[in-house]
Amino acid sequence: MEQRAAERSYGLAEADLTPMVGWSLPALRKAWNVAKSDVAPWWAECSKEAFNTGLDALARGLKNWSDSRTGKRAGRRVGFPRFKSRRRSAPSVRFTTGAIRVEADRKHVVLPRLGRLKTHESTRKLARRLEAGTARILSATVRRDGGQWHVAFCVEVDRAERAPMCPEAVIGVDVGLKHLAVLSTGKLEPNPRHLEGAARRMRRLARRMSRRVGPDRRTRQRPSNRWERARRQVVRAHARVANLRRDGLHKLTTRLAREYGTLVVEDLNVAGMLRNRRLARHIADAGFAELRRQLAYKTGWNGGQLLVADRWYPSSKTCSGCGAVKAKLALSERTYTCTTCGMTLDRDLNAARNLAALAFEVDTAGSGPVTGRGADCKTRPCGLVAVKRQPGTASAGRTGTVPPQGRTA
Repeated sequence: MEQRAAERSYGLAEADLTPMVGWSLPALRKAWNVAKSDVAPWWAECSKEAFNTGLDALARGLKNWSDSRTGKRAGRRVGFPRFKSRRRSAPSVRFTTGAIRVEADRKHVVLPRLGRLKTHESTRKLARRLEAGTARILSATVRRDGGQWHVAFCVEVDRAERAPMCPEAVIGVDVGLKHLAVLSTGKLEPNPRHLEGAARRMRRLARRMSRRVGPDRRTRQRPSNRWERARRQVVRAHARVANLRRDGLHKLTTRLAREYGTLVVEDLNVAGMLRNRRLARHIADAGFAELRRQLAYKTGWNGGQLLVADRWYPSSKTCSGCGAVKAKLALSERTYTCTTCGMTLDRDLNAARNLAALAFEVDTAGSGPVTGRGADCKTRPCGLVAVKRQPGTASAGRTGTVPPQGRTA
C-alpha cells in the first residue's frame, strides 16, 4: 500500500502501479502457498490449519479496518492489523478439516496432527448427541486460557422446538451493582462480586511475582523459573474469577429464558460506564454486556423473545404507578418517591416494573431496540401531558403523565 501511494505521487498511471494483493481468505491462502517454501521451509511439519487460522484472522482484520475507514462499520475506529504477541495473546488454533472426533470412552478426543488426547472433563453430553445423530462437528478450536488447554467444538445441532414455562409472562430485568438483577416480580438476584472476594489473594500473588526476576525486553533478560511459577499462579487466580462469573451468569440467564416468554432489558452504554474510574472495576466484575448477550441467544433457543429498551428510556425516573417522570434523579437516591401520587418504592424495582410495562406499549413482533414514550434524548424539565395507558399494562385504566411524544424522555 505504501509503495502504491509513493508511485502515485510520482505520477504513474493506475495500470503501472505495483499489483495489489487480495485481502480475502482465498487470495491470502493462494499467496501463502506460493511463498511458503521460501519463507518457511519447515511448513510441512505443522498442520495447515495453524497457517489458515492466522490468515483468517488477517482477512477479518483487514476487512474490519477497511469498513471502518469507509464508514461501513459502526463503533470505534479500527486500526490496521498488527502481529500478535506470544506473551500477551492467548495461543489458539482452529481445525476445520481432518480427523476430528470424540472417542467412545468419552474421555478422549482426536484432533489433526495432535492425535488422541485425554480430556479432564467428560465428553458425554456431546457424545450422546453425536451417537443419536442430532449433532455434527464442524470445527474444533484449541486454546490456552488460564494456564490450561481447552478444546471447543463448533457443532451443528438439531434442536427441538421449545416453549418457556410461562409463554405469556412478561418480566423486566434491571441490572445493577447492589443487586446483579432486579426482576419486576420483586425477586432480587444478588451480585456475587467474585473479583472483590478474590482481590486480596490476587494482590498478594501480584506482589510475589513483582519480587521475582522477570523479563526485560531492553536488556533481553529472560525470566527466572520462580517468576514463571508466580506468573502461572496469578493467571490461574484471574481465570478462576472469570469462570465463577461466567458460571453464575449462565445459570441466571438460563433460568430466566426457560421460565418467561418475554424479557425486557435496557440498552446500557457499558463502554461509557467503564470510564467512571470509581465504578469501572465493579461494573466490569458484574458483566452487564455478557448478561444481555446470553439472554439474546437463549431466549431464541427456548422460544421466547428479548426486548431491548432504548438507551434514553427513563426507566428509573418514571413512576411505575402513575407514569410521572422526574427531570432529575441522583444516583445516590436508592428509593424512588413520586411527587405526583406519593408512591415510595425501591429504585431498581421501580425501573424493572417500568421495563415490564414497556412490553405492552410497543409492538412486540420482533426483538430489537424499542423506544417507550418518545425516549430519544436526555430527560429535560418541561410540561407533561396527561394520557391514559392501554389496557393490560401495569396500571391499566389509570390516568398518568408522560412526556410529550418526540420531545423528551
